[in-house]
Amino acid sequence: MASNRHLGRIIALQTLYEVEFRNESGDKDVTLEEVLARNISRYQKAVDDKSFIERLVNGVTKEEAKLDDVLRPVAPEWPIEQIARMDRVVLHIGLYELLHEKDVPPKVVINEAVELAKSFGGDNSSKFINGVLGTVLRQHEGSKDSGTKASKKGKRLEKTKTDSGN
Repeated sequence: MASNRHLGRIIALQTLYEVEFRNESGDKDVTLEEVLARNISRYQKAVDDKSFIERLVNGVTKEEAKLDDVLRPVAPEWPIEQIARMDRVVLHIGLYELLHEKDVPPKVVINEAVELAKSFGGDNSSKFINGVLGTVLRQHEGSKDSGTKASKKGKRLEKTKTDSGN
């Protein structure tokens, strides 16, 4: 399943990248659902966990503004809008997984994001992705008093009652 999840992340990356590119290019006919369905169908024989891909794509899309809010203070010299599109999409996927995919260990999430950056990003993308996601993980692991905590099992990032306003 691990390599299947890697392929799933690639499909999610392709989908999110294409939709963002086409939207910014003024393509009014693009829909997330159509692009996602097409990309999954291309690899249907190799993909077993379609729900994982759908969770990533839909989750990143739904949570994009919140993900950007987490990323901004971690890389203040790199405004979100100025980060290369591919790096930004990889960061969004990695951060979404760190925050929401409880069955994937954080170090695996970061490693997978780094591998995506090596394959699809620029020369320094993998170092940038590793640094940003590693910083987010360390900050969240050390910020039990500020509303997030790392659970003892797998050091998963979790939201506490302070995050939800309760």
